[in-house]
Amino acid sequence: MSRGGGGAVRESLFLNADQLEEITKLFETIDCNGSGYIDANDLGKALETVGIKIPGHEVREIVQKRMGSIREGKLDIEEFKDVYTELKTKYDVKDKWNSMIKSPKDVKEIRSQHHDEVRHSVANEEQVAFSNWINSNFTDDPDCKKYLPINPETSDLYQKCGDGILLCKMINFSQPETIHEKAINKGNLSVYQILENQTLALRSAQAIGCNIINIGPEDLRDGKEHLVLGLTWQIIRIGLLADINLQHNPNLVALLLEGETLEDFLKLSPEEILIRWVNYHLKRSGCGRTVGNFTADIKDSIAYIHLLNQIAPNHLGISTIPERESNLEDRAEKMLLEAEKMKCRAFVSPRDVCRGIYKLNLAFVANLFNKYPALEPAGDVDLGGIEETREEKTYRNWMNSMGVSPYVYRLYSDLTDGLVICQLYDKIKPNCVDWKKVTRTFKEKSANMERIENCNYAIQLGKQSNFSLVGISGKDIYDGNKTLTLALVWQLMRAYTLSVLQQLRGHSDPSTANIDKEIVAWANEKLDSGGKSGRLTGFNDPGISDGQLIIDLVDAIKPGSVDYGVVKSGQTEEEKLENAKYGLTVARRAGARIYALPEDVVEVKSKMVMTIFACLMIVALQDA
Repeated sequence: MSRGGGGAVRESLFLNADQLEEITKLFETIDCNGSGYIDANDLGKALETVGIKIPGHEVREIVQKRMGSIREGKLDIEEFKDVYTELKTKYDVKDKWNSMIKSPKDVKEIRSQHHDEVRHSVANEEQVAFSNWINSNFTDDPDCKKYLPINPETSDLYQKCGDGILLCKMINFSQPETIHEKAINKGNLSVYQILENQTLALRSAQAIGCNIINIGPEDLRDGKEHLVLGLTWQIIRIGLLADINLQHNPNLVALLLEGETLEDFLKLSPEEILIRWVNYHLKRSGCGRTVGNFTADIKDSIAYIHLLNQIAPNHLGISTIPERESNLEDRAEKMLLEAEKMKCRAFVSPRDVCRGIYKLNLAFVANLFNKYPALEPAGDVDLGGIEETREEKTYRNWMNSMGVSPYVYRLYSDLTDGLVICQLYDKIKPNCVDWKKVTRTFKEKSANMERIENCNYAIQLGKQSNFSLVGISGKDIYDGNKTLTLALVWQLMRAYTLSVLQQLRGHSDPSTANIDKEIVAWANEKLDSGGKSGRLTGFNDPGISDGQLIIDLVDAIKPGSVDYGVVKSGQTEEEKLENAKYGLTVARRAGARIYALPEDVVEVKSKMVMTIFACLMIVALQDA
């Protein structure tokens, strides 16, 4: 029934399990960043991938017709399946189509309360995998004991994530110390405190690079299964893939191909590195196998059997005997028993292996790598200059949280085709990008020129937005010039923050100096009205370094929200850092979209400090 009490509910057609699985896999190849969404602009290409080619005007009509469910220009997998089903019904022979329709066995259907025609599904294997992961990783946390064990076969996961504590714990497990523990509301919680926790979880997830489009604190409190599951996967994925790079694992140089440079290797995504790592060990095993994906190529478990045998310490006695088992599911079970000896039986069941479930097999392999990389020492290879700075990490997390595609793993190499930058312009100022001027599929012979043209257009858009881009050309972005790329990216992030602020203020002043002065004046007025003694002179004010100005401002915006028993005097660097962590956490709990790090506060990095105060001003205006 519709919210108005009338209107027919359209019946959904379901694909059989194999087709559903195939569509899901194909969607994941298009959804490169694992956000769970694809751009509406890429719908035509996505449909071609699953065998449906229709004219561009028809694609645009589909998007227009579904504007009620396609929010912020994004489709999730359920919306994509819905479009696919509709088109297959339209173009396929009816009798053939009817023979393909079956009730799904491994997918739970959920109807959205907000959009009657939007249905979502939850993959039971993911529910099981993530529940078991939580059970195995949080048993020693006293705050989590009351939630464990989570029953993986029921909706227990969604209910136990309802107060936000488990989600906050997961974020800190994935990216340690993102959330100050003492800012998490615990004990007998009110509805308001629960929503605070969920807001903290969402803003903190955003800060580490999760895309939280269309997820609100009420959704998590109410246990909306597809949203809780999607966010959980993003948090787990970020943690699993965080160290799969040369900065954290210098021994990865062993995977360089003949003639390949470090710069070439740095362009690989963590998934690509994992595939290369698996093949490195398969070659050493002499089994004659290689893999090119974590779907079809691992279904028979042979690659896994030999990988485990290669990476495990000898004293564990890992055997290749499971290879002799002819039944694939039984073989997968025996392989996983070997993994259990290594304490690496995680994420996948025998059936998940045999079905080639991408997410879960990716997680299984990433976990193996993190525990047993088994690579030759790097030796005397010069790895200077490969470390990601705090500034670069902050910008990268901001971009990924905005839902750009593909996912940004390395700031410079992943921006060289101009596509991510153009997406950011379009999110900051919707419809400012003329996508007819942007090449999204590159021709082999002219790819370099097309990428440079995209970057030139990105610079042009920046100039139209009054960015300071003197001496910066598209070729600089294409070449990955660090200084000039950072200059552009900072202005994009600043423009995004100020665009939200200007919408709330109801007027637009393009003058940077005036906006900065207005934020400072607002902060001082708020501090004064809240009875706080501190004052802000500017974003390079040394008094910011002890974190107390930020803490006081949060308390002025949300009176009583700060536990001053936690706040240190700020006399030492350690106390300043602790205050900064607490200040940023309570600011996020209040709803601020802060990407800055505690070190930015202690060191008074003026750019990042400006974004903190601007985001707090946004929160205050939203509450007004």
